[in-house]
Amino acid sequence: MKNLLYLTVGIVFGLALTKGEAISWFRIQEMFHFQSFHMYGIFMTAVPTGALSLWLLQKFHAKSADGQPIDAPHKPYHHGVIFGGLIFGFGWALTGACPGPLYAQVGAGYLVTLVTFASALAGTWVYARVYAYLPD
Repeated sequence: MKNLLYLTVGIVFGLALTKGEAISWFRIQEMFHFQSFHMYGIFMTAVPTGALSLWLLQKFHAKSADGQPIDAPHKPYHHGVIFGGLIFGFGWALTGACPGPLYAQVGAGYLVTLVTFASALAGTWVYARVYAYLPD
């Protein structure tokens, strides 16, 4: 039953991304070329919404679906974040897909996105394999 809830939330999120054109390769390219405000407007809505949501979760001591307390741990700065962000940004600019909308793009029938999806899975697998050997 819990998985059905997650599936429903994922479908609603995918529909919102699709209707908001956040999965559109053309919209993403417009953003990177500074030709349109559309995607920046989505980000400027998403960031305060996320911040407010985290604040509300902490204020009301919310619990997860399985009863565990929801905690947003503090993550100290690490210089690897810069390199990871650059790799992520280059990949996003080249493919027109980031991990969230990637599923919605596949679901919307953009079959060419399957290459990006397979590459994201491979990259995640490689990271999991080399994580133990990376410096702190």
